[in-house]
Amino acid sequence: MNTPLITADLVDLDLTAGTKDEAARALARRMVAAGRVTDLDGFLADVAAREAQMPTGLEGGIGIPHCRSAHVTRPTLAFGRSARGIDFGAADGPATLVFLIAAPAGADQDHLSILSTLARDLMRAEFTDALRAETSAARAAALIRGEDPQAEAADAADAAEDDVEDGNADEAPGEAPAGQSQDTGAADRGTADSGTDGAADGDGAEPFRIVAVTSCPTGIAHTYMAAESLDRAAQAEGVHIHVETQGSAGFERLDPAVIAAADAVIFAHDVEVRERDRFAGKPTVDVGVKAAINRPAELLAEARRRAAEAPAGAPATAPMDRTGEPADNGDGFGTRLRTWLMTGVSYMVPFVAAGGLMIALGFALGGYEISDAPSVADHFVWTEAHSWAALLFQIGGAAFGFLIPVLAGYIAYGMADRPGLVPGFVGGAIAITIDAGFLGGLAAGLVAGAVVRAIQRVNVPAPLRGIMPVVVIPLISSAIVGFLMFIVIGKPIASAQSGLTDWLEGLSGSNAVLLGVLLGLMMCFDLGGPVNKVAYAFATGGIAVADPSDTSLKIMATVMAAGMVPPLAMALATTVRGKLFTKTEKENGKAAWVLGASFISEGAIPFAAADPLRVIPSAMAGGAVTGALTMAFDNTLRAPHGGVFVVPLIGSPFLYLIAIAAGTAVSTALVILLKSRRGTKPAAAPEAAGTTAPPATAAAPASA
Repeated sequence: MNTPLITADLVDLDLTAGTKDEAARALARRMVAAGRVTDLDGFLADVAAREAQMPTGLEGGIGIPHCRSAHVTRPTLAFGRSARGIDFGAADGPATLVFLIAAPAGADQDHLSILSTLARDLMRAEFTDALRAETSAARAAALIRGEDPQAEAADAADAAEDDVEDGNADEAPGEAPAGQSQDTGAADRGTADSGTDGAADGDGAEPFRIVAVTSCPTGIAHTYMAAESLDRAAQAEGVHIHVETQGSAGFERLDPAVIAAADAVIFAHDVEVRERDRFAGKPTVDVGVKAAINRPAELLAEARRRAAEAPAGAPATAPMDRTGEPADNGDGFGTRLRTWLMTGVSYMVPFVAAGGLMIALGFALGGYEISDAPSVADHFVWTEAHSWAALLFQIGGAAFGFLIPVLAGYIAYGMADRPGLVPGFVGGAIAITIDAGFLGGLAAGLVAGAVVRAIQRVNVPAPLRGIMPVVVIPLISSAIVGFLMFIVIGKPIASAQSGLTDWLEGLSGSNAVLLGVLLGLMMCFDLGGPVNKVAYAFATGGIAVADPSDTSLKIMATVMAAGMVPPLAMALATTVRGKLFTKTEKENGKAAWVLGASFISEGAIPFAAADPLRVIPSAMAGGAVTGALTMAFDNTLRAPHGGVFVVPLIGSPFLYLIAIAAGTAVSTALVILLKSRRGTKPAAAPEAAGTTAPPATAAAPASA
């Protein structure tokens, strides 16, 4: 039997929580009681991690905390109604209707489609008004499921009695299967449209036609709410719209003929639009997903304006940034530049981890002379440890060979989508050839992305547009990027890279210690964010060569040691002075021991999110101390990751551990001192009430 998405026991019509964390905890407890969630604190941490990405409050008094989590057994929704309102970050004030959406990490497409249908329902005033007026939990649950509340009321008493007898609170006799909903149309198919093909405005003219793409990090709620909002605004204004929802349930591509006929495109997204090149040559409005939810009429008007300004067949105009403002302002460009660079780094890191650890293992098994071993393709003896060491080293070296091309390719991808990959990879490969290194990869990626974006703006005849992404753009962009890298900018960048390397090689004494302080501060500033990743990429770029310098190995050791300090310090602080932390923070502190030891700086994010003004400065102080000490101790490291598990590969491992312990002690002492000196202790009251705030966990891939 299908399990309903929501039942009466998952409804609280008198939600008394005062904060969004308390509300999430109260509703999550109902999920635990119903057997839908296995680990309350773990699930709440995933919810908080998703909340940290972007507030989930919507205009109209709605809060939709949601995530995908490994702690969820089946797709579930809990509903709470608050009389006084709860702040979920919406611009128009607190939320009185709170929907906690929980999806398993591997949620199937059908159930995610049901969740998307609910998200679209939230944009209908009649739906939310009915929930605000409802007095029965059973009828509210039926309304959310898209069933007849009156029919539900007739069976509610018998269903509750059967639940008690059967010990199954999730399945009530007489309820329709979870997949049945009043809205089984466009939301479930992954596309939505408003109007009728060929329809005309009242004056007989052809309607203005728009295609749109909506997507959000989780792909559960905002994606479909934005689609519904655009759909309704288009209906009100007589605009013909087709929306492609790129959510967790997958997406159905818009018909190429529909795209070709469109007058303009709206991208409302917080993650990269998939297959963006399909929309090349169209006037484009590019905003965050919430802009489409909160002000769809403005986006439609902007799309009309850009279409009117563009000559027939002209390419897309400059996109808007995530706030909906023109992207040519400084803040918009800076935000996008950071996103492009982070895209490249994020794709590069798995190559770093895999290749670096295999190289380190090769050294551990065969010694440093393993780098001179002949190719295992020509000489490999199954029974010799030396051969296995050489195999690991050479596989790792092959993985390392992709670092700069992957970095450059995916920076270009972040700028120009798939057409940027070819010139980006080519430019990155050239950067290796001319010894331009990490700086060359950055430049190649940015140049490739800029070249592709420039080509995409060229007005081309319609018959050629089909071959542009496959033939023309890769050919022309690769030629231009190759010319620039080989002839124009490559050599100066290579000289700069060589100068930087020589400068680092010359660092010693107090200068090296100052570099260690700087790297330690960067690693602990944003705990896995852009600044942290810049320092990490700088370090890994230095060892991603056949014969890394001694200074590069010191930098790698410093970066890893400093990155371990914040989570270890928070773990120690919760152990030493637990009364200064909430119950959830103390639980996260237990996990932080392992995360810190494994060099996962994000293990401190839950603490920084809850109290940034005390936690982040404390973490930075400890990281600076550790960075200075590792440089002073001349510690070296050939592995780009691994934490304490690669200590045998570290030069002067005992001193290395002392440096980490010293930084951890400094951070712990500072955070305890700062928390002890605050005038009030807000953590105590919620803990006593059992409503501690669930901060984000370090590793929350399910909620991304």
